[in-house]
Amino acid sequence: MPAAEVEVSADLVRRLLAGQHPDLARLPVEFLANGWDNELYRIGDRLVARLPRRALGAEIIKNEQRWLPGLAPKLPLPIPYPERTGKPACGYPYSWSVVPYLPGVPSAEASFDPAGAAAAVGRFLGALHVPAPADAPANPFRGVPLAERASSLAANLAVLAGQDLLDQDAVRRVWDEALAASSYDRPPVWLHGDLHPGNILVDDGQVSGVIDFGDITAGDPASDLSVAWMLLPPGCHPGFWLAYQEAGGRADDARRARARGWALNLAIVFLAHSADNPVLRDVGRRTLGALLTAPGA
Repeated sequence: MPAAEVEVSADLVRRLLAGQHPDLARLPVEFLANGWDNELYRIGDRLVARLPRRALGAEIIKNEQRWLPGLAPKLPLPIPYPERTGKPACGYPYSWSVVPYLPGVPSAEASFDPAGAAAAVGRFLGALHVPAPADAPANPFRGVPLAERASSLAANLAVLAGQDLLDQDAVRRVWDEALAASSYDRPPVWLHGDLHPGNILVDDGQVSGVIDFGDITAGDPASDLSVAWMLLPPGCHPGFWLAYQEAGGRADDARRARARGWALNLAIVFLAHSADNPVLRDVGRRTLGALLTAPGA
């Protein structure tokens, strides 16, 4: 995980709230979590402050603030859309957000009903994957033609070479099959951009929300659809694709093939770059195992 470029603390959040949202200033504030780009702080029982911890996160949060409030009402699962926004102040240089607190824990760390998850996530993506406007955020790493990730895949395989973690010949066979699928030729659709089991919440065994839209973009939906291999056992894939289609998505063979290629690419990313994140490393291992033992699922 990259180091923070600015210091964020509960005290800073309290001071920002006092200056910009004084009706929230008396609520308790406590640290919740941090990722690569943001730190999260609970505000009372219902809200969370989301503050960028580095410059890249500051650019990303602007996309969330612009687009998520309009998307949230159209989606069948809760998302952390900004209910309020904040400006730089108190020596803190970035814009920031106050979002609803979504109960649950990441599905990567929880037991859940896989058939129910297949239906819930399929419906969610079917509703999300609608044509996006021309000024939707660009992202060079998601929604792009799969072939554009070939150099990244090769670099990550080189990182893993000699570690006895995978059969590189088998990986390349799956990759070549995905590249052989026809390319995406329809209008770009809205994408979550980083949909993996760490960003899908589970509460009481059921999917309860989808978080972390920092990579929101538009393009080929196959990169989002890779979540089927990252989240679900093969027997639940038909339910996922059925729910996706019933919610408006398309599930042709080429799209599924490209989605498998994206799942492979992301599994290798997780394996190569999660030395300090055992949860994502395990997601990578499980995803790769699913791809190599049940090809075409």
